[in-house]
Amino acid sequence: MYEIISKRLLNSHEIYQMEVHAPWISLSGKPGQFVIVIPHPTGERIPLTISDIVYQRQSIVLVFQVVGDTTRQMAQMNVGDDLYTIVGPLGKPSELISIVESGKRKVENDATQDASANLSTFHFPLKRLLFVAGGVGIAPVFPQVKWAFRNGIPTDVVIGARSKDLLFYEDELRAVCNNLHIMTDDGTYGEQGLVTAKVDELCSKGVEYSHCVAIGPLPMMKFVALTTKKYNLPTIVSLNCMMVDGTGMCGACRVRVGDEVKFCCVDGPEFDGHLVDFDEAARKLKTPDARRYRIATAESGHQCNLAPAVDKVLNDLKDSKDLKVSRQKPQEQAPTVRAHNFDEVSFGLTEHQAIVEAGRCLQCKKPRCVEACPVGINIPRFIQNIKEENFNQAYITISHDSALPAVCGRVCPQETQCEGSCIMGVKNEPIAIGALERFVADNHRAQSKPQSQCYPAGRKVAVVGSGPSGLTCAGDLAKHGFQVTVFEALHHAGGVLVYGIPEFRLPKQRVVEPEIENLRRLGVEIRTNVIIGKSITIDQLFSEMEYDAVYIASGAGLPKFMGVKGETLIGVISANELLTRTNLMHGYDEKYDTPIYLGKKVIVVGGGNVAMDAARTALRLGSEVTVVYRRGQEDMPARREEVHHAMEEGVQFMFQTAPVEILGNEDGTARALRCVKMEMGEPERSGSATNGSKPASLRRSFKAIEGSEVDVEADTIVAALGTSPNPLIRTTTPGLECEPWGGIKADENGQTSRKLIFAGGDAVSGAATVILAMGAGRKAAKAIMEALGSNG
Repeated sequence: MYEIISKRLLNSHEIYQMEVHAPWISLSGKPGQFVIVIPHPTGERIPLTISDIVYQRQSIVLVFQVVGDTTRQMAQMNVGDDLYTIVGPLGKPSELISIVESGKRKVENDATQDASANLSTFHFPLKRLLFVAGGVGIAPVFPQVKWAFRNGIPTDVVIGARSKDLLFYEDELRAVCNNLHIMTDDGTYGEQGLVTAKVDELCSKGVEYSHCVAIGPLPMMKFVALTTKKYNLPTIVSLNCMMVDGTGMCGACRVRVGDEVKFCCVDGPEFDGHLVDFDEAARKLKTPDARRYRIATAESGHQCNLAPAVDKVLNDLKDSKDLKVSRQKPQEQAPTVRAHNFDEVSFGLTEHQAIVEAGRCLQCKKPRCVEACPVGINIPRFIQNIKEENFNQAYITISHDSALPAVCGRVCPQETQCEGSCIMGVKNEPIAIGALERFVADNHRAQSKPQSQCYPAGRKVAVVGSGPSGLTCAGDLAKHGFQVTVFEALHHAGGVLVYGIPEFRLPKQRVVEPEIENLRRLGVEIRTNVIIGKSITIDQLFSEMEYDAVYIASGAGLPKFMGVKGETLIGVISANELLTRTNLMHGYDEKYDTPIYLGKKVIVVGGGNVAMDAARTALRLGSEVTVVYRRGQEDMPARREEVHHAMEEGVQFMFQTAPVEILGNEDGTARALRCVKMEMGEPERSGSATNGSKPASLRRSFKAIEGSEVDVEADTIVAALGTSPNPLIRTTTPGLECEPWGGIKADENGQTSRKLIFAGGDAVSGAATVILAMGAGRKAAKAIMEALGSNG
């Protein structure tokens, strides 16, 4: 449909003119407007200003410079080829048109009252116009000069470039303007000097202009506006260089105009040059995150698209592995404030921070971050999408492999996975992959609309457990047409996301609930308060409810204790109990009746994420909290961020300290924890021998120091020492083989010893991470589809 009618090279700097058949746009397009061009089905969207309209051929003329892959592909197309699509016209027409039209309406209104009024004076608001253009900006100036010529408005035009070979449209402009002034930096053609010198000269001579229109590099427009301001000459500038998506949807084209923030794509692209904050706009274009389609910066003079030069700078920086841009850190609640509330600690990256952070990514040819991601997210691609301010595509990229990006961006241990493998971390700070993932997910949730309900009609699969592994498996199956029912033992779906992780790390209503609702819209049925192995057995799911396959993702919710004397005293609780009462049942909220008691002094035993969650929760409930951990701080399995936050908030730590006994009062309540100091030894293998949660790793050994016992006063002692799978399913499912420590035996695809019974997540591995559980759910879904038929 969008056939290329003609094409020509305008100068030696790869600036092309292309006339394209576009009937609808040619009928409604006006000077100052632009279109979005997608050259081929997989091409990117690029905004181009309409340079001319050829009404008799129902076509539009576009001018572009080769600055990247997409424009190079356009340059390689030939007459007779079709562009994939053109969207437009977009943006507002030139302000000059509205000025003239409003003047014409005024005269017409006057004519209805006074027969002597002359309609030929309709253009009276514009006596003479001054147009100033630099580089590729010459192209969008031309249709406005042509429009003024057709409407009988005299014009002076000043065009500038570094040298003669950068100029184009000289003959076309001479044909439609009164005076054409050509300025070159090197004096090879026309007059030597900057366009601002000629503007100052014309204005100082007393030429009475109604308006000035300046289009070109930001520095040029800025200094033209400063010059005309001296003469009180109204000046219009075009900020088409700021546009990315072209529809206003992405919000990347924001610019400050006076006291207001405007969107170039929707409110412009033309604005009052005396009010535009050019410095702010220039900073955005000059940062390493700026998109490839950029206008000239202050250092680049009149040359208008310096992507190759910018790329060279970035490549030099990449070679040095130092982008000289610090890792972006999100704003957080102040520690003294957040220690007394359950609101989310981090506010997340702003849009600007996310784009800047994405600009730090080196886009490695062999990205180690992808290899380290348990679900294999294409991390470089989604980061590149952010850099290009295509946030929706970034979400699509992540969602291809991750069912819960908003969750993973908040709670996954990126520092030991993707970020821990980032090459930038060798001599600099690694890319904030987790924060970028959270930004993309949160942005998508804020912009997206609820989808319609689906009703799959394929074969039936039962999923036991609604944690991250179960939800991931259920979602993948539902997308392929399977009828999926998720059975949850608690009264609320979400598993560990709801009962285990505190609100201040993972908001339930704002983050978790929308993810669960998305599954329901896919057609997934969620049945709460059903305890598999108690309410109904696995075998009954097959025989009585006629499910074709079962995926067990029941997690590891059975808490472990210390195994020391006094554990049965009142006041000794598990982290699971504390967190479930607080998170799932809102024990911290006076509106709820959930009983929760914590003493004035609380000790949390453990060094993992659950221990940090328990400690920070107890702190928010008003207790003085101390964490006791048998190894050193550097050995803690908890995320460094969580330990840092806990310390900031006032949690105390006793490292190289282990419990040996809980001391009680005569009434059976706990009063203190007797501990012993530990001496650290050489690294030893640990991890897989205990619960199989992860491969064995090297950790320092330890032994008690004789005579180092110390009693630490506490009336509540919280055991945060890990969890194991509940035995209910394995004891009620004949033939289901399990590990000695309680985990269900399953191969890498989740297949258990029973045909069509699959298992994954913590029920197989023991307590691990959200992302590992999701990865297991995804593999199991694929295996189930292969076993039952991928079409459901």
